[in-house]
Amino acid sequence: MDTTKPSRKKIRLVGYDYSSSGAYFITICTVDRKPLLWRCSDADFGLSRCGETVKTAIESIGKHYECVAVDKYCIMPNHVHLILTIIADECGRMISAPTVSNVVGSMKRWVSKELGVSIWQKSFFDRVIRGEKDYLEIWQYIDENPLKWVSDELYIG
Repeated sequence: MDTTKPSRKKIRLVGYDYSSSGAYFITICTVDRKPLLWRCSDADFGLSRCGETVKTAIESIGKHYECVAVDKYCIMPNHVHLILTIIADECGRMISAPTVSNVVGSMKRWVSKELGVSIWQKSFFDRVIRGEKDYLEIWQYIDENPLKWVSDELYIG
């Protein structure tokens, strides 16, 4: 019997410094892509308790990391999109900039602690935003994502 685990696919750019100044498009999914972040019924629609906790966590990222800003975000039923900007020069001489993984991991842990249960799948997806055109296209994608939910690749319905 083969007891070796399959190796996980690396989803980060090899050799890239994820603490360097730049903008990053992040997607974080809930475990098994369960729709935990919205309340969706005929009588009630909006963020669930989990979704509200995630919103609080996202909006406090800049308070915990002075050189990190959340420029844009969208909370969907089973995933979150954000544009994170790291400005390493603003971290000061004695403090190195956090990596994207540090920021996302910290946010996920805080949400899990607040809820008393982990709602996240392992890891997250990221894309280094390369230039203004790319940034604006991602901004628009995040803006329009709720309108396209049924056709979203992460839709489970």
